[in-house]
Amino acid sequence: MANHKATKKDARQAAKRRDRNRYYGKTTRNAIRDLKAADDKQMGEKFPEVAGMIDKLAKRGIIHKNKAANLKSKLAKKVNAAK
Repeated sequence: MANHKATKKDARQAAKRRDRNRYYGKTTRNAIRDLKAADDKQMGEKFPEVAGMIDKLAKRGIIHKNKAANLKSKLAKKVNAAK
């Protein structure tokens, strides 16, 4: 365990950030899963929202920007094929 006051604070902050990042990541993964399972019409409506969530994950550094681009590309192909 940390002995310095600043190190203890850093450990608390890291735990909060980890929990927050896990929440954002899990919420986005659930939204992607729901988008894939949606009907054709709902896919078109939900896609911009899910793409925004993926962009935010990349902006926050939770996932890499190329992974975000790949996810959005795959989802866009699926949405366009459903139309």
